[in-house]
Amino acid sequence: MNPKPVVLVVCTGNSMRSQLGEAMLRLELGDHIEIHSAGTHPGFVHPLTIRSLHALGIDTTALRSKGIAEFLNRKLDLVITVCDSAHETCPYLPGARKTVHRGYPDPIRRIDADDAQERMNALRDQMRAELRALVIDELSLPVPKPAS
Repeated sequence: MNPKPVVLVVCTGNSMRSQLGEAMLRLELGDHIEIHSAGTHPGFVHPLTIRSLHALGIDTTALRSKGIAEFLNRKLDLVITVCDSAHETCPYLPGARKTVHRGYPDPIRRIDADDAQERMNALRDQMRAELRALVIDELSLPVPKPAS
């Protein structure tokens, strides 16, 4: 049996977008891929990210911000950069078969406590659909696309 393809989602801090991407891909395609996330300058997992995942019933106890260095010597079938900064600064990953960029805006760039969680949840839902389709297409996974 062939091992699952390995996917790495990268952003700058590994605190929001890449964490959401990893969680959504694990939820949608976890039976078909091995999924990880990392940051070019890791920090912490943002509380809004944790709340957004909790809203879907996703366990976040194992989440931690990881650096790209943890994956420099790994075989990676697909690397997805999800912020423009990471796309520009992501180091060469010698084990990466393919790298693609799908930029998403920083959900908390505009500091507005009233709608920050709403924007994070909307980003989560957008990434869930778009990254699922991207990974299926890029890796030619035999997984049916959800009905539109």
